[in-house]
Amino acid sequence: MQVLVVDDEMNIRKTLALFMESRGHKVTTANSSRSALDEIAHNRYDLAFVDIRLGTESGLDLVKVFTNTCPSMKVIVITAYASIDTAVEAMKRGASDYLAKPFTPAQLEMVIDRLAAMCEMEKRIAFLQDTLDNINPEVTFVSRDAAMQKTIELAKQVASSEAVVMLRGPSGTGKSALARSIHQWSKRSLKPFSIISCPSLSHELLESELFGHVKGAFTGALRDNPGRIAACEGGTLFLDEIGDIPLSIQPKMLRFIQEREYERVGDHLTRKADVRIIAATNNDLEKALDEGRFREDLYYRLNVVQIFLPPLAERKRDIPELAEKTLAGFNAQYHKSIHAFSNEVISMFQEYSWPGNIRELRNVIERAVILCENNIIGEELLPDSISAKSSPVRIGDMVTLESIEEMHIRRVLESTKSLQEAAGVLGIDQATLWRKRKQFGIL
Repeated sequence: MQVLVVDDEMNIRKTLALFMESRGHKVTTANSSRSALDEIAHNRYDLAFVDIRLGTESGLDLVKVFTNTCPSMKVIVITAYASIDTAVEAMKRGASDYLAKPFTPAQLEMVIDRLAAMCEMEKRIAFLQDTLDNINPEVTFVSRDAAMQKTIELAKQVASSEAVVMLRGPSGTGKSALARSIHQWSKRSLKPFSIISCPSLSHELLESELFGHVKGAFTGALRDNPGRIAACEGGTLFLDEIGDIPLSIQPKMLRFIQEREYERVGDHLTRKADVRIIAATNNDLEKALDEGRFREDLYYRLNVVQIFLPPLAERKRDIPELAEKTLAGFNAQYHKSIHAFSNEVISMFQEYSWPGNIRELRNVIERAVILCENNIIGEELLPDSISAKSSPVRIGDMVTLESIEEMHIRRVLESTKSLQEAAGVLGIDQATLWRKRKQFGIL
């Protein structure tokens, strides 16, 4: 580690420097606040020892400056005038630890090992986050399409507010990614962001997942569950496919949005939480209102700001850039170095209707990257639904029902997130879908 020792006693500076250097660390010393501030202005340090009394100056003031200037640097306060009050104050100002003089080599060793491990862990986390960002790039919210540009601008404007946001648009257009971006653009960005897919859970599980439950609230409730709302305190909760939320839960959700109050399942204690709600749907909520499947008061409470994401087929000019960024992400994920798409592939991408939108584009590119054995993705790596080598089967063509069934299953699989979702769209169970995939040789 790069270590800075700030103490007005020469013997302390020399002793700490010798100790740290003997363990492989690089040490710089300073005898005053001014020289210490000069050091951190020109050099980066992982660790600093700061004496509380620096002549007529207070080392505690220096601690606050250090932590504000270099948040990743760990600060150990050292003093010959140890007290609980000064220890508490040091921690309040951002110190990582506190040592009373005289301290032993064993005490120093323990503190240094702990802080060195912490520094290493933070570096690994930062590295892993960068790796994840490269492997799983989100939808790029930069567009040449006028409608999409308005969508992005509106999302950025509303991000700074506390308004409830409703995202509308076909499946696969990037509503989840836009919800995450709104969170990241907001003042809540350092707090949790969580997603709940409303149709993926039963009524009982969805209520428990949202609001939590207490032990014994129902069969299988073996321990307390705080719920997603509590886990998102200060952050954002994204409710995907809000149109599928059961009627029995809708009044509780309305109450939480309006009053920020709720109760866990099986508990009468009223709790409060500061959580922003973003919802999304590709359903016709207005039809659900007319049919009595969605409460009118909840609909208007959710619909404070409505943002529509256009289908990919209406964003033809964005397709080449989206494809390139997606290719870069899958190159990292599969450890490949594919340079580009052939011109024919880009042309086919722009001519295709993309019923599954961005999700389908990602699926098509992932498949091509897996199968590609050189540095260019050609049309032979595209699925039959896109490839120009096979004519698309249309309703009314002089073909067998089996051909139409195969093409339809392929399209649905390419446009959905999971086999469960695909089976739901097709109106068959997952076992039947598995047999159909095997019958038609669908990967």
